Amino acid sequence: MKTAMTTVSVPTRDGIMLTADYYHHDSDHPAVILLHGGGQSRHAWRTSASRLHERGYPVIVYDARGHGDSDWSADGRYEIEHLADDLLAVREHFELDRAPAVVGASLGGMTILGTHLLAPPDLWGAVVLVDVTPRMEFAGARRIVSFMSAHPDGFASLDSAADVIAAYNPHRERPVRLEGLRKVLRHRDDGRWVWRWDPAFIATRFDAIHGDPADGADQFESLVDTLRLGAGRITAPTLLVRGGLSDLVSHDTVAEFLDLVPHAETVDIAGTGHMVAGDDNDAFTAAVVDFLRRTL
Repeated sequence: MKTAMTTVSVPTRDGIMLTADYYHHDSDHPAVILLHGGGQSRHAWRTSASRLHERGYPVIVYDARGHGDSDWSADGRYEIEHLADDLLAVREHFELDRAPAVVGASLGGMTILGTHLLAPPDLWGAVVLVDVTPRMEFAGARRIVSFMSAHPDGFASLDSAADVIAAYNPHRERPVRLEGLRKVLRHRDDGRWVWRWDPAFIATRFDAIHGDPADGADQFESLVDTLRLGAGRITAPTLLVRGGLSDLVSHDTVAEFLDLVPHAETVDIAGTGHMVAGDDNDAFTAAVVDFLRRTL
């Protein structure tokens, strides 16, 4: 089946333009909105979006502000409430007849929790959080932010970037073909390859986490409090997908999440790290499709 996909621009309430891909479908399934992690783009979901679409779901996947092909915020508005308001704007833009399922990896999951502080929980037909819980392991969070903050001057070549990414994800085989890196890197006029996201995203929101441990811990706890409040308001069927090798989400933080959302289901995907869908898309998609078919 040929995938019917259209790329559109979605305006946010504060004037940012988001780039979204809409995978049309004539079935009566509700739509699925996919939210990528920090430093990624909508292209991280390409395989998952195609597979969900093949199974009858309309799919919406978009670049968060400051990422991919979406606008950067001129004044550094990258707080969770801004990202959450953007998700609400995306939902409104597509004028969906039924409450969609929403799937968020890492930062995308935080965004979903943030929407529960801004709008009624019945906007969502189902919630899937991918390797993210309100209270995360601080050491794992520091590792992620440190990686995103490194190499501010970029890389001399795609090959150099691939080496750095492979060192960060040692459990994943280094790609032979490097063209896919053009989705997360852009070629600057001086010949350097730099990340395709706004450095202010880290500098204004998460920079303290990889700086002084005391300052980082204080900022981290503030974020945790916000996410806990959002999680406590979830009413839709909920699935937490954890990477079996994750250093961000532990069995302890999963237990805390289940205290907040006792109706939630959880599943571990063996052999995967924080980027669950990228490490084992077959197992990830199977878990999500099974959940959606049972709950929507």
